[in-house]
Formats: sequence, structure tokens, C-alpha cells
Amino acid sequence: MHPDCKHRYGGWSVKIGTPNEIFEGEDRVAMTPASAKDLQKLGYDCVIETGAGVSAGFSDQSYKDAGVEVVKTAAALYKAADIVVKVRPPEDAEIKRLSEGQTLISFFYPAQNEKLMEAANKKGATVIAMDMVPRISRAQKMDALSSMANIAGYRAVIEAGNNFGRFFTGQVTAAGKVPPAKVLVVGAGVAGLAAIGTATSLGAITYAFDVRPEVAEQVESMGAEFVFLDFEEEQQDGSATGGYAAVSSPEFAAAQLAKFREIAPEMDIVITTALIPGRDAPELWTKDMVESMKPGSVIIDLAAERGGNCKLTVKDEKIVTDNGVTIVGYTDFPSRMAAQSSTLYATNIRHMMTDLTPDKDGTPNHNMEDDVIRGATATHAGEITFPPPPPKVAAIAAAPKKEAPKELTAEEKRAAEVAAFQNETKTQVGLLAAGAALILGIGLIPGMPASFMQHFIVFVLSVFIGFQVIWNVAHSLHTPLMAVTNAISSIIILGALIQIGSTSTLITILAALGIFMAAVNIFGGFLVTRRMLAMFQKS
Repeated sequence: MHPDCKHRYGGWSVKIGTPNEIFEGEDRVAMTPASAKDLQKLGYDCVIETGAGVSAGFSDQSYKDAGVEVVKTAAALYKAADIVVKVRPPEDAEIKRLSEGQTLISFFYPAQNEKLMEAANKKGATVIAMDMVPRISRAQKMDALSSMANIAGYRAVIEAGNNFGRFFTGQVTAAGKVPPAKVLVVGAGVAGLAAIGTATSLGAITYAFDVRPEVAEQVESMGAEFVFLDFEEEQQDGSATGGYAAVSSPEFAAAQLAKFREIAPEMDIVITTALIPGRDAPELWTKDMVESMKPGSVIIDLAAERGGNCKLTVKDEKIVTDNGVTIVGYTDFPSRMAAQSSTLYATNIRHMMTDLTPDKDGTPNHNMEDDVIRGATATHAGEITFPPPPPKVAAIAAAPKKEAPKELTAEEKRAAEVAAFQNETKTQVGLLAAGAALILGIGLIPGMPASFMQHFIVFVLSVFIGFQVIWNVAHSLHTPLMAVTNAISSIIILGALIQIGSTSTLITILAALGIFMAAVNIFGGFLVTRRMLAMFQKS
């Protein structure tokens, strides 16, 4: 908060306020009753404009029950609030309501809204752009773009299902066989992965493509098939581009389009998510690809707001082509799930306020040395602070590519096996020689009984043979460690059984203890093994 704010020195509590979203069709709200309670725990008072949460399913009464003051007009809210939190970038009328020292927290897109940023700065307001939160590990809890992208990916599949005339999952019924739908997700970012997870869970055969081949493991782990290109190109590390895919070369883009043309006729649903903030959406699904698709197919373009990945996409509209392909270009997917979107976004805001209030005393501390706060701040203290410097902690870099192991020829494999056998033989002969020398050394000790040496030699040979036999058992059948301990315990229990009939009371007691402890080890080992095997059996 700006130092001139009256509450910083007047002793009054700082208020966080949420106005109605005036953008047409926007149903989200930046504060929920639950997030308001969390903000109050940080020492803040909360205020909201009447009806602000109704479209998201939160009544004025639910806010009052959470201790939030409800005011009747936007003018009254801007006058009462020291920190204004909202979803959409402010309109000109909202900028005019800002006053010196106020803080505005919302999506702002400063790179695309320079005039808006300058107007807010002239008002003396601090602007924190939730879309500028750096993509580093510590800031994930404040990453509102990812929160909304996650919802958009999920909703895209639901919207596709609403416009698709068949099941997602395959079925075999008395009326006939229904094949599963084939879904292609272009772009495996947050929205893409959410779409993949949803489509897979609904039973569709899901394919996914991304310019970053390293995300193939994530895609496959979610049950989808990654579409690879027969094209090698070094992609820039995502840590250098804020976690987003880098722009591809013209050659790579051509190979990508050729692959899409190849698979387009097979796809029932295509969901495109390729978009880099601040840039127009790349054209990935051309007119001829649409024309090659089957009637009844559906395209959901999540990049429609920036021109769309599909050539025929119309922003904020749903159209049907001459060949019966439905193309959905809605830009308000998160708002179509307003309750869930508002809950997640309000949580992102609450985490931002937690970082701004390290002492939890209801007094914001706008620390421009903090990577997250500095990165998200567009204007502060009468200065435009956008663009921010790179964060001190970069996004997690991709693991370096490992060189593929060289494929050995039959002769090289044979030579390697012979060398391994020779090394193992040398080791075995060395151990036998060392053991023989040890036994001979013990036997040469003056006064050593011949009966002891007989038993000792049998014991050593038993241990050696047991080790060789047990250690080569496959791990899936028995853990080597447990097998060796059982083998040794068996040797001990046999020796103890022989000695338990001794005339010496001490030897008898020791033999009995040996039998007891070895028996516990043996039966316990078998019990544990049985329980381990039961884990892999169907009940």
C-alpha cells in the first residue's frame, strides 16, 4: 500500500474490497465467503458490492455471515476499500474511481494495456497483475493463469461432449457396438493436460501433441498417446520462456501441419490450447484440415481470444461448417464454471495477500525485493515498474537429454558376456582361495580340535553354496536379502538341533535360544513374503 494511505497511520483496519464485474458475461468474483474469512485472519476487513457474487452462486447473505460488509454501489466500494481485488482488467470508468495509495489486484495484461497502466499510474495506484505472477515453484499457489487454464481445459471437454453426437467411451450393447471417440489435444500445457485427463477419464481414445517432446511422459502417464514428429529440432528450454513453449522454426511448423493433415480425418474431437501470452495464437488447424474431418466432429479452440488456432474459428461464437464440423470459439470457459473458478481465483488472491502480509497484522508490505511481488507489480509508488526483471530463481529447467545407449552387435554382446563371465569366475576363485587359506590358517592353530574343524568346514561350505543358490533367485520371487537371512537361519537351526542334546547345560541353553531366534526369523520371513505377494493378488 502507498505510504499516503490514511489507514496506515490513522490506526484503522485496512479494507479489501471486491466490486461487481462489469465486463459483459463475466460471472466470476474475486472474493468468496471462504476466502474472506482467511483474509480476516490476516488482519484485514472485507467489503463487497451487493450482488457481486450472485452469478457465481454466493449470495449477499453468505458474505454477511462471513463477516463481510456489503455496500450498495461500486462508488461506495472504491471509496471504502484500500485494496481492490477483481477478476477482469479494469474498464476506464473503474480506473477513474481509483485514488492515490489504493492497490488494485486483478488480471491486467500490462503488455497489451499500456494506456490502462499509464492511467492507473497517474492516479497513484499500485497495480498487481495476477497474470504476471512468475512461474517459479514458490509462486504456484498464486498462479491464477494456471488455475483458470485448468478449468478451461476441463470445460472444453465438457463443451465438446455437449456438441458431439456420440459417447466418449466405446460400448458393446445388444443394439450394436459403439466405437470410442478419438480426441486430439494440441498443446500439453496446464489446459491441455486438464483436457487430456478429462477426455481419458470419459473413456475416449486420447492423443496429444506438443512442440516440447519432453512432456510426452506426462501425456502418457495420463493414459493418452503422444503424437511424435519425424523431425529433430532443439527446443528452447521452457525455463527461459516463463514455462511456455518457444516459437518453432518454419521447418518444424511445416512438419507439424503435415502431421495434423495426416491424422485429421481420424479425429472426432480436436481441442487446441496453443497460446503464448502477449502473442497472437499460432494457426495450427487449417481450413483443409477442417474440410477433411468427418461430419459431426467438434473443434474447441481455447486460443480464440487471440485469433484462434483454427483458421475458421469465430471469437465468442459457435459455428457449423458446410461439412458438418462444429467449431466452438468461446472465450469465457472459466466463467462458465463461475463457482469453481471463483473459488480457485479467490484462493490465488488470498495467497498473494499472505505474501504481502508477512506479519499477519493487516498491514501490507509491498516488498519489491521479493521475486513474486516484484514480478506481478505493474505500477507502484508513482512509477511504472513493468516489465519486471527476470526472477532470481528461474523456472525449473528441463532435464538434459541423455544420449541413447549404443546398440551392440551380436559379436559385441557375446564378447561382453564372456568378459562378465571371466570377471565373475576370477571373483569366485579368489573367494574360494581366501576361504581355503582362512580354514587352513585356523586348522594350523596349535591345539585346535579335529572335530571342530570338521564342523567348521561343513559350515563354511554350506554358507557358500547357500549364498550362490539363493542370491540368484529372481527378485520378483523372493527378495535376496530375506532369502539369504532365511538360508543362514536354517543353517543355525540345524546346528542348534545337533547341539541341543549336549551334556553341557550352557551349550543346551544356547542351542535352545538359537533354535527360538532362528525359528522366529524363518517363519517371520515367510509371513512377510506371503503378505507382499498378497498385495499383487486380486481379492
